[in-house]
Amino acid sequence: MSDILMPKATAVWLVDNTSLSFEQIADFCGLHRLEVKGIADGDVAAGVRGADPIAGGQLTSEEISKAEADPAYRMQATRPKYADLQETARKKGPRYTPLSRRQNRPDAIAWLVRNHPELTDGQISKLVGTTKTTIEAVRERTHWNSANIKPTDPVSLGLCSQIDLDEQVRKASKRRKEMEDAGTVKIEEDVLKPAEETAPAATGPTTLDELFGKAPAQDED
Repeated sequence: MSDILMPKATAVWLVDNTSLSFEQIADFCGLHRLEVKGIADGDVAAGVRGADPIAGGQLTSEEISKAEADPAYRMQATRPKYADLQETARKKGPRYTPLSRRQNRPDAIAWLVRNHPELTDGQISKLVGTTKTTIEAVRERTHWNSANIKPTDPVSLGLCSQIDLDEQVRKASKRRKEMEDAGTVKIEEDVLKPAEETAPAATGPTTLDELFGKAPAQDED
C-alpha cells in the first residue's frame, strides 16, 4: 500500500460508492478493518466528506473494478507521473564528516580494525566517512600520524550511531565466524567471570591468629 492523501475521506467515498470489502478499503487507505466498518455504520468520520480517489489521481476505475470482482485482490495506488523527479536521489559515497571530527577518524579506524576485524574496508569507510587508502595505512601502521593514534569507539567520537555500527557488525557476523573457525581472529570473552575465578589467590594470613599470633595460654590457679 502506498501512502495516500486524506485516507479517511477516501475510505468514506469508497464505502459509499463501491462494493469493496472492508478489508480491501482498510488495506488501501491504511486503516483498521473495524475503523472502516465504523465508517460504514456511521460511527466513525460522520462529518467527513468523501474524497474521490479517481478524481484525485490516486486510483483508477479499472483498479476498483478488478478489486470488486475479486475480494482477495488488493488495490495499488496510482503512482504520480513525475514522482521520480520529486524524489531526491541519494548520492553514493563515503559519509560526510564535519571538519571538526575528521581528525578523529584514524582513531575510529584503529578501534574498528582491532575490535571488529570482520568488517570490510567498504563497511568501515561507510561508517566513518573515510577512504580505503587511509584504512589500509592505519591497519599497516604506515599512517603519517601512527604514533599518536589511539583506538577510540567511533560512536563516542560522534562519527556514526550505535545503530549503524550494530547493523554493519550484524552483516559481517558470518565473516567473523569464518575468521574465528580459521583461527585468524581471537575470540574475545566480553562477559563477567565469577569472582572466584578473577580474585587473586590468597597468599597472606587469613585469620587473626595467623596475623597476630596465637595468644599464650594462661596458667590456671
